[in-house]
Amino acid sequence: MPIKIPDKLPAFDTLVSEGVRVMTEAVAIRQDIRPLQIGLLNLMPNKIKTELQIARLLGASPLQIELSLVTVGSYKPKNTPEDHLSAFYQTWEKAQHRTFDGFIITGTPVETIPFEDVSYWPEMRDILEWTQTNVHSTMNVCWGAMAALHHFHGVPKHALGEKAFGVYSQRILKTASPYLNGFSDDFAIPISRWAEVRPADILARPELTLLAHSEEKGACIVEDPRYRRLYVLDHLEYDSGSLADEYFRDIQAGVPINLPFNYFPDDDTSRPPPNRWRSHAHLLLSNWINEIYQTTPFDIGSIGKSR
Repeated sequence: MPIKIPDKLPAFDTLVSEGVRVMTEAVAIRQDIRPLQIGLLNLMPNKIKTELQIARLLGASPLQIELSLVTVGSYKPKNTPEDHLSAFYQTWEKAQHRTFDGFIITGTPVETIPFEDVSYWPEMRDILEWTQTNVHSTMNVCWGAMAALHHFHGVPKHALGEKAFGVYSQRILKTASPYLNGFSDDFAIPISRWAEVRPADILARPELTLLAHSEEKGACIVEDPRYRRLYVLDHLEYDSGSLADEYFRDIQAGVPINLPFNYFPDDDTSRPPPNRWRSHAHLLLSNWINEIYQTTPFDIGSIGKSR
């Protein structure tokens, strides 16, 4: 099945050119089916690029998915055109009356700032609480995962002396997890963050399950099975060139940055980096969508009523 996104969203033409099936509003109306309602709270600075990355992964599902774009209302993004935001996004305040089968909360580069000092933290706390009653399953990514782990479970984030930056091998700890169905015993994933969540802090909380981690860079994928929350501390959604874009941006700005680990072939920045995580990114999102489909109520209005 295709993914339904606004016809004029910049990601639309790119997805079509890549062979991802997308659906227009007119076609969706003719289909007698309830699509899965997936919301994306996009906190990333480059929202247009992130929309494409997430839509690409969701569009590979065999199920019909309708993607809604959401942003916080208490902070005005500086890197996304205002006309794009007004055309394709709702603030959470306007979207909070809705219920969603799945809801994705992205990262944002504020991991060096204490949670309580982030300007939109009060709204973020309200959103996290709202997901308990209006969302069947959530996927929290990078800072979004750190924020949710802190809010719901009191898990701390630990500042790093230098940026965790590169492509790191992750070891699977729970091979029977439905979210990791089809995964290799270990897999590579891009990392770009100034803080970490330590496995010991996860293992100390019995309501959480550590699914995968890196010996060098801490927890990677964590599950809260009771509330169907998935915490992904790293960036499986990244494009092949995402780390390169960050590296060259910082170099140009004169910001000290190390060469991304295990990324450029032979550490030669003139050579294009291979994508070694794409298949696992598709697997994780497909497994998550499948779990939602198997467990979400047909009547979307009844989501959250049993909690």
